[in-house]
Amino acid sequence: MDKDTANQDILREISLLIRSRYGLIWLKTSERDRMESLLWHVAEGLGLDFFVWIPGEGLRRRGKLDPIYGTGDPKTALAQVRSYKRPAIYCFHGMGSSLADPAIAARFVEAVRSFTTNEGVMVLTGATEAVPEEARPHTAVVSVRGPKPEEFRDLVKHICRDLKSRMSVRIDLTSDNMNRLLRNLKGLTLMEAEKILTRAMIEDGRLDARDIEAVFREKKAIVEREGLLEFTPTETGFQGIADLAGLKAWLTRRKCVMTDPDGAARFGLPFPKGILLLGVPGSGKSLCAKAVAAEWGLPLLKMDPSRLYNKYIGESEKNYRRAMETAERLSPVVLWIDEIEKAFPPGGGDDSGVSQRVLGSFLTWLQERKGDVFVAATANDIDRLPPPLLRKGRFDEIFFVDLPVRDVRKEIFRIHLTRRGRDPSVFDLDALADASEGFTGAEIEQAVVAALYTAFSAAGSLTTELIETEIRRTRPLSVVRSEYIASLRAWAADRTVSAH
Repeated sequence: MDKDTANQDILREISLLIRSRYGLIWLKTSERDRMESLLWHVAEGLGLDFFVWIPGEGLRRRGKLDPIYGTGDPKTALAQVRSYKRPAIYCFHGMGSSLADPAIAARFVEAVRSFTTNEGVMVLTGATEAVPEEARPHTAVVSVRGPKPEEFRDLVKHICRDLKSRMSVRIDLTSDNMNRLLRNLKGLTLMEAEKILTRAMIEDGRLDARDIEAVFREKKAIVEREGLLEFTPTETGFQGIADLAGLKAWLTRRKCVMTDPDGAARFGLPFPKGILLLGVPGSGKSLCAKAVAAEWGLPLLKMDPSRLYNKYIGESEKNYRRAMETAERLSPVVLWIDEIEKAFPPGGGDDSGVSQRVLGSFLTWLQERKGDVFVAATANDIDRLPPPLLRKGRFDEIFFVDLPVRDVRKEIFRIHLTRRGRDPSVFDLDALADASEGFTGAEIEQAVVAALYTAFSAAGSLTTELIETEIRRTRPLSVVRSEYIASLRAWAADRTVSAH
């Protein structure tokens, strides 16, 4: 489907909804300019006037320079809608926050209901606009898809052709890098993409693989504006993780979907849903979630549930919905949820059922999400995991991460010594691996760090003996919580796949 075909489909759908006497159309999109242009075409085709409202500016009729006086206030703007005698389309941008005011919401509902008998319609744009309960029976929701890779490819050609009339410009991208660029532009509007690509070409006269980072930066800015998810840097891939061979192999087999999404789709392969990493705290689950994004070349978004809960009724559910919509908009991405059991406490606690409602929404999204969002969730406490979260279809697989065995401990020492500028060959890695039996990867790292502090304070060198001393001082989790680890292993034995 090309761009013109997609626009024609939206035009027909909006026209049909207006003729069907819907009082409100909610266009779920952030492309304001594109929607205004399409609504203007609809208005012309149906012989309707067309008005646009922007917060703080007011209600402006198409073709007029100045807004109607006083309509920057939502109440006045809605009163104008009720009093206007001619049939019209009213497009409201950014009205959602104002509808939290009961008085404004009441006027809004009155205006919407008036169009069930009068010609015309109210239109809301935005991915997270709130529709008052009383207006929902009169509301049609239209999810407007973002630009497809073909549209972004045409945009690249258009920008290059336009700039060549003024300067020397070339596209220096392999076929794989071009596909990666186009895929990572997904989630941006054509206007946002045009600004990024134009700047990239003007800066050095070419478009190359380095400019993919500019796309990541723009997506990071979008995440920061929303304030619900955290854009997390990915520093290392699988080479920075010892063992977990089973998990690495599983993820590597699915990397082909990232490198050749069109071929995968033709072959019948869907985008992978995600994994739940269950295991001993400090065993590298979070590190692995980060490594997935690095290996697949995708942005990594972190969801911190504590940032999404709100004391006001309905706000927590709304925040979760917005967070999921943001992740879908910026897809393909990896969404990392650390210690997911803390997000949905069993029984809901004393939060009047908010946790359970949020869990219900989240489970539905896990099952039915449309965007290419790979969820990498970690969990430490099986007793706090809601049973529905473990049902097949929520995640592609549940992996169990156990304590590292001797050879893996040896490799973990090698990694952390190398990372801190030390030559592993001058250390007795076999002795260190033997001494650290029952240690997690995090505990091994801390032993190395503590020994470094000791060596630095004594103006000496890091030695095997210093690390062994720190190991002897440490009481690992396998000793402190041996019963917990035993029960965790027993539960995981027949319910999960080994990550090793």
